[in-house]
Parts: sequence; structure tokens; C-alpha cells
Amino acid sequence: MTDPQSAEQSFIADALSNPYNRSILDRWHRLELKDGWLVAGCLFQTVWNLQAGKTPADSIRDYDIFYFDDTDLSAEGEARVQRRIDRELGSLGIAIEAKNQARVHLWYEEFFGFAYPKLTSSRDGIDRFLMPSTCVGMRKASSGYELYAPHGVELVYAGVLAPNPLTPHLTLFREKAKSYSRRWNWLEVREG
Repeated sequence: MTDPQSAEQSFIADALSNPYNRSILDRWHRLELKDGWLVAGCLFQTVWNLQAGKTPADSIRDYDIFYFDDTDLSAEGEARVQRRIDRELGSLGIAIEAKNQARVHLWYEEFFGFAYPKLTSSRDGIDRFLMPSTCVGMRKASSGYELYAPHGVELVYAGVLAPNPLTPHLTLFREKAKSYSRRWNWLEVREG
């Protein structure tokens, strides 16, 4: 895949082959999210499943949604959004987790042990996934689907796992890479 636009269209088609991704995005307008994105594992892991000859949703543990609401940084506000998402998408029978990217800096260090910058958008959160190949987000747009992949999607298809310079937390990177490699043993881990 040398043409980035063609690669992105292939990625969107592959991500939508997962019926859960498609169902979430089909109901996207009902979620009423500020700067909302379906992100990360449910997207790139679907691609890896297809490459491994598995069913699209195989081994995907949860489906993550990012949104950005800097008018309510409370845990209670995030819980209200989660309840709304559970009402709209609960019938799918999968784990779906919504995170307000405007408040990640408030809890990240206590939870993961590393400082985290205050973000200005959901895309900022996508940019900071532990590996550049996993920095992907999708959402429903007026003319189809919008994909955000700041590093392109070629690394996803290549199965390359390398640390993200924006989030250089090697212990977390190694744990995540080990988990991914157990499920998709053809992935290539590059630390240097």
C-alpha cells in the first residue's frame, strides 16, 4: 500500500468489517459527543485479525471512545456520558469505555505513574497512544467516515510496534507490546 489515500480507504473498509465497529458508528449521531472518536484497539486489532485469518472481532477486549469536553472535568460528568453510551450501545453486548480527553491529565499520573500533559482535543489523546502504529481514530462524517491517523496506517498493516516519542513510557510500552504479541505473534517489536 504505497498510496496513503488508498491505504486509508482500505483501513476504513477493514475496520468496518468488524460488525461492532460498524454498529457503533451507525449509531454515532445518537451519542452526542463533543469531538468524539472511536479509537485504538477495536480499529487496528480488527486489521490484525484480518491479516491473521481470524474473524474481525476476535480477541478484541473492549471498544474505546474518546470525546473532549472541557466544560465538565468531573468524574461524574464522564460517568454520565458513559451511562448514555451504555443506553445507546448496551444491546451490542460488548465492553465500551468512554474517556473525556479533557480530564486525562487529572488521573493519568496516579493510575500509570507518569505525568501527562493537559490536552486540547481528542486528537491530542490519539496522538499519545503508546505506539505510533496504534494512533488511529474513526468517526461517522456527513459524507461517510473520517479517519484520523497521524502516522498513517502503513505501520498498522506492517505490524510494527515501536515506542511513541510523545509518550516514552517504556515499561507501559513493553507490557502492551507483550500483550499484543501474545495475541498476534507475527507483530514486530522495535524498541530502538
